[in-house]
Amino acid sequence: MKTASATIKNFTWSLAIADFKELTKVRLAVSVVFSSIAGYFLGAYEVDYVAVLLLAFGGYCMVGASNAYNQIIEKDLDALMQRTKSRPIPAGRMSTKYALSVAIVLTILGVVSLYFLNPKTALFGAISIFLYTSVYTPLKTKTPLSVFVGAIPGAIPFMLGWVAATNDFGIEPGTLFMIQFFWQFPHFWALGWMLDEDYKKGGFKMLPTGKKDTGTVLQIILYTIWMIVISIMPVFGFTGRLQLSVVAAVIIFLMGIAMLLFAFKLYENRDNKSARRLMLASVSYITLMQIVFVMDKFSETLF
Repeated sequence: MKTASATIKNFTWSLAIADFKELTKVRLAVSVVFSSIAGYFLGAYEVDYVAVLLLAFGGYCMVGASNAYNQIIEKDLDALMQRTKSRPIPAGRMSTKYALSVAIVLTILGVVSLYFLNPKTALFGAISIFLYTSVYTPLKTKTPLSVFVGAIPGAIPFMLGWVAATNDFGIEPGTLFMIQFFWQFPHFWALGWMLDEDYKKGGFKMLPTGKKDTGTVLQIILYTIWMIVISIMPVFGFTGRLQLSVVAAVIIFLMGIAMLLFAFKLYENRDNKSARRLMLASVSYITLMQIVFVMDKFSETLF
């Protein structure tokens, strides 16, 4: 571990920015902001770009705070794993006290920014931080059910955008929540499969059966099927203002089938390469699916 004086002596702004990005997991935070904005566009009658900026800023702060709290709590476990030992805290580049200060500031900025949109949005944002930090994080070393708990705050962003636009929670944001909720299981279990050996060094129990076995892959397949079903439900007119054209639903269905094929490939091969391909396919699916939903709403001629 580096001493505090050495850390200060070697301080550079580029390193500080890089460490802030790693502490807040900038790529994950940006993807969450993207989901929130997609949800906003789906719910908005008229787009208010000031509201979009508040949602983006507040969303990043909330995700960044959650990740910072997570890394503070897991600093000793992160030091044991290859993929996390170079993070700012276990590597000694950032003190726990400083990271906690960043997390608290981000929490306050995030809640206040989302409150300017409406109180419900701020409430859901605060709930996501609490569940991720106080429930999901400590459960990761105790039970594979932690993934189920973690899927709840992970599914909030897509619906959060709708609530930010409408100040209302009903079947529409509930459907958006369920889409992203079911998506997370194949995504994180594919990631857990890839990193199983490293996760075990930190004592994390991420796979549903605890092993890279048939039971885990069958659950990945099952949750992928449910994800596809929920994703195309709006085409049947059961989900209020959240609707899909037939062509958009077919496109989303085919994208889901493509992801399902990657899941079957993992069942066939049982290797990290197949798990990685499934993980990447899941990232492509959630992004493209949200784009299709938004484009379907705003372009009558596209589909």
